[in-house]
Amino acid sequence: MDDPDCDPVRLEATLRRFHRVNRLISGWDQVYRRRLRPLLTGLHRPARVLDLGSGGGDVVTRLAHLASRDGLQVHWTGADPDPRAHAAALGAQEQNTQNQRTQEQRVEESAQVRFLCADADALLRQGESFDVVISNHVLHHLDAPGLLDFSHASRQLCTGTVLHSDIARSRLAYSLYAVGIIPLAPGTFLRTDGLRSIRRSYRREELSAALGAEWTVTSPAAFRLIAEAPGLG
Repeated sequence: MDDPDCDPVRLEATLRRFHRVNRLISGWDQVYRRRLRPLLTGLHRPARVLDLGSGGGDVVTRLAHLASRDGLQVHWTGADPDPRAHAAALGAQEQNTQNQRTQEQRVEESAQVRFLCADADALLRQGESFDVVISNHVLHHLDAPGLLDFSHASRQLCTGTVLHSDIARSRLAYSLYAVGIIPLAPGTFLRTDGLRSIRRSYRREELSAALGAEWTVTSPAAFRLIAEAPGLG
């Protein structure tokens, strides 16, 4: 998927199915209940939240729905520098709007997300600022200098709390994913890239050492890591 010349049909299918995979393994509903909702509620005003490297937009759209259901006023932004991911996010948003028929879906319609084709540096140049910055499955894609640049830029964009979620590498995670993803994998990069991502991801102590003392790395659930730091904005 990181290859700009990869098969566009398989890439689009992969991005479309990410919402199922992330609901199953990424644990953002739990993160929302335990960490994000208390942060948003504690502001006592409309909040601004950025999903940095938002891909097809499924995580930020899900969080927007949860917050709207709880009556929280939040301005959501999903930003990704890859135009293919940006197009997929806009397409999914349009499809969701067209398909909204039930009351639950109308709630989600009121929780619209702004999608931008931009990286952290571009957002900083534009003067953007957010109360909370999150990311999902971005860190393991970065080399050591890129990890430090990304993590620092995310803190610069944030006036409150930064939460980066990623995979915790383990042999068991690899084995379970290799089998469990099979029903969703045909016609996509989900199995090939997912297994590669697990191999490239960090253990808790590795990520803590790579990010530095400003960051706290915890394991909120099996095979998951959360790196948290205060914003610098």
